[in-house]
Amino acid sequence: MALEHLEPSTSGEKIAEILARDGACVVDRVLGPAVLAKLRAELEPWLEATAMGTDGFSGRRTKRTGGLVARSETAREIVQNPLVLDAVKATLDGATSFHLHLTQVIAIGPGEPAQLIHRDQWAFDFFPFPKGYEVQCNTIWAMTDFTQVTGATRVVPGSHCFDDGLKFQESDTEPAEMAAGSVLFYTGAIYHGGGANRSDETRYGLNITYARSWLRQEENQYLSVPHEIARELAEPLLRLIGYQRGAYALGYVDDLRDPLDVLRPGSATAAGLGDLEATRTAAKPHR
Repeated sequence: MALEHLEPSTSGEKIAEILARDGACVVDRVLGPAVLAKLRAELEPWLEATAMGTDGFSGRRTKRTGGLVARSETAREIVQNPLVLDAVKATLDGATSFHLHLTQVIAIGPGEPAQLIHRDQWAFDFFPFPKGYEVQCNTIWAMTDFTQVTGATRVVPGSHCFDDGLKFQESDTEPAEMAAGSVLFYTGAIYHGGGANRSDETRYGLNITYARSWLRQEENQYLSVPHEIARELAEPLLRLIGYQRGAYALGYVDDLRDPLDVLRPGSATAAGLGDLEATRTAAKPHR
């Protein structure tokens, strides 16, 4: 099964529909060359300073540079891309809220072998979530062209419906080939992995993922984004990175205060958890 490619005008609901069917899809050429160049320029010092991975899964010829909300204004804009947020909301059906899970530039260097095929949701202590109940909606933005030779992400389409703990070979996968500026959407349940880079160029991908707010974030945003930077960010982005209560009551501070009010006193609503029944009624039933 080949990955479906969509136009940038596609709706978030349509993307979610395809993710429910296939587990992954590509939206072509969402970002232009100027945006990619600005992103690369802002992150270049951090990319240069990042060390190679120390194990086979992380990649000994691969750099993984995180903390992007703190380090790049352009990354902040991409994190809040309206099409992505619409697709995330529709994919994480029934969630009262969702939050940013991680930000990372993955730079796969020449000679890096293919990564172990895995599910991203295994990060949650390998918990066996029910089939069809998606806890993550993830993206990888192509900062450079993704080809089979340069190490395009490998995906097993439809595998979000497979049993857990399966093993696959590279030959079982499809490469998510896409031009720079395109974005691969995939769920936390899809089996995938970084491709082998058989070229003499580094493949750069911007990995931004989202999860239901009752799950712990893989990247600790409260420490990755220093408070002096966080206080200057817009409220929607702050809430997206975790300065909000997840679900009904998760994440409040001391005397039931909203975390945003602790970061920026006077910016949030009064202390308290609100009406439990109203929250329960507003939440959509899980499919």
